[in-house]
Amino acid sequence: MHLLAREEVGLRCLVQVAARGGRQPLSIAAVAEAEGLSIEYAAKLLRQLRLGELVASTRGAGGGYRLARPADTITVWDALQALGGDAWPDESCACAPGERVDCTRTSRCAMTTLWRTLGRQLRASLENITLADLCRGEQSVIPLPVQAGAPLPEAR
Repeated sequence: MHLLAREEVGLRCLVQVAARGGRQPLSIAAVAEAEGLSIEYAAKLLRQLRLGELVASTRGAGGGYRLARPADTITVWDALQALGGDAWPDESCACAPGERVDCTRTSRCAMTTLWRTLGRQLRASLENITLADLCRGEQSVIPLPVQAGAPLPEAR
């Protein structure tokens, strides 16, 4: 998995907006100050979240950003998608087994199966954690689907 700094920081900015109830606009300057960011970087992240339809902006003196929909309908996965794309892409290698002449894997690739399975489980977990959960501090009680020592399910 590769979680970029902009994805983590962007998610924190989104939580700042959600923590205000999501209805009252929060200025870029307020988000930047709360997260210790430059105004330019906060503006860039909030723009990405706006393009992803997670926040809406209001111009003017009393303007800023508010949630585009209720916090309990916006998931961590939604935010990561808006901020940077796939945290764990489906394709973990450039070729399917046996498709390239120089490929040493002539049968099913166990590593690709592992990463795809973990990626699906991670996505499922992140799709079940909402901004409302993060604002309430409840993310620590959300069970993850992978248990130590448990065999991985078959890839489909």
